[in-house]
Amino acid sequence: MDQKCRIYSPEDFVGLRRAGWLAAHILDHVAPLVVNGITTLELDQACQDEILKHNAIPACKGYNGYPNSTCISLNHVVCHGIPSAQKIRNGDILNIDVTVIVDGFYGDSSRMYVVGKASPKALELIDAARSALMLAIDLVKPGARLGDVGSAIQNYVEARKFSVVRDYCGHGIGRVFHDEPAVLHFGKPGTGLKLKPGHVFTIEPMINVGGHETRLLADGWTAVTRDHSLSAQFEHTVGVTEDGCEIFTISPEESRG
Repeated sequence: MDQKCRIYSPEDFVGLRRAGWLAAHILDHVAPLVVNGITTLELDQACQDEILKHNAIPACKGYNGYPNSTCISLNHVVCHGIPSAQKIRNGDILNIDVTVIVDGFYGDSSRMYVVGKASPKALELIDAARSALMLAIDLVKPGARLGDVGSAIQNYVEARKFSVVRDYCGHGIGRVFHDEPAVLHFGKPGTGLKLKPGHVFTIEPMINVGGHETRLLADGWTAVTRDHSLSAQFEHTVGVTEDGCEIFTISPEESRG
């Protein structure tokens, strides 16, 4: 496993910071537009326009035939929701997932948004998803194992009476969109890849109000909860440093949120 995982240099981290900054900026930029009555396709277009304005490339567009520049997953959609003419309404929750390419480096991040006033259960779910991600990031350092990360997410989420999706996971990233290692959001401590400085990957736990099972819609992309319960996700791109890790996709706007 170690041999498959790329090691990025300090010079590469400079490029990864630029790509990560832009991904975070796009998610900040679109936040004021997430209002009652706007369509997910309009949100996607706003993200694409801002990406192009910065002379970057929307990595999702055309990737394995994917039609849009972002994934927008609404309510019970777990991930890879395709933007459309569907309007968002007060009470909805949604995840916007953005990946950009800046000078050959990828920045990948996603964040939850609330339209108007969501239910207490939806807000609790969102808080649990964000907290699980940050708890996991705190464990990333040289010598830790990916099983430690997955186990921590699973234990935290299940203690809050939610479930962790098994069918989708984080991934290595850098100069390649999806690379080794696979970053599971469940597992056993002391197992999995032993982390080294220069490893770069996403952590992106998807958690559900109901069961963890998902199903794929006929479009071949959209994954939904099998029991139609709400789902939430947050994602960051991180790099292992000599004494911990760096979050490439954090932003001041998000840290206040």
